Amino acid sequence: MSKYWDIFIRFCRVGALTFGGGLSMLPILERELGDRESPYLTKSDIIDNYALSQCTPGIISVNTSILCGYQIGGTIGGIVAGIGVSFPSIIIILIVASIMGNLTANPYISIALMGVRSGVCALILQTVRNLIFKSLVDYITLALFFFTIAILTFVNISPVIPVIIGGTVGFFAKKAGEKS
Repeated sequence: MSKYWDIFIRFCRVGALTFGGGLSMLPILERELGDRESPYLTKSDIIDNYALSQCTPGIISVNTSILCGYQIGGTIGGIVAGIGVSFPSIIIILIVASIMGNLTANPYISIALMGVRSGVCALILQTVRNLIFKSLVDYITLALFFFTIAILTFVNISPVIPVIIGGTVGFFAKKAGEKS
């Protein structure tokens, strides 16, 4: 099977199984791209791509997929991954849009969607827990974590500013650590 076809299929599965946004896609990405049979990326690579995609405009899941695909297969891999992750959503939206009038009145669909939302909450909590254990590795990252929570809670600023501050502090901390 072609490498690009494999990338497309893996990202189609990610796109078909991700509900609730970019954060809920991380466990699925880790399973699809970091499996033992044919690992493409490490968990650290996936988290780094996710963090970088938060700094770019657009849909986080698509941006993350493009970055991961690019890392796996260059420019064509990025394009294929972006198309792959979007493809299931496009098909589902077309189907749902064609029968939307019937769905909104169905109480069973409403109940099912409440169940999906609960499952997505669990996925997001699991991902946040994993991110905390993988990202807060020293006092600097812990301080940046609490600084970012405080600034975003009490000051009305763009989330981009703490990301830039965190990247800058992390860069200089790493440089200072290399000199020691």
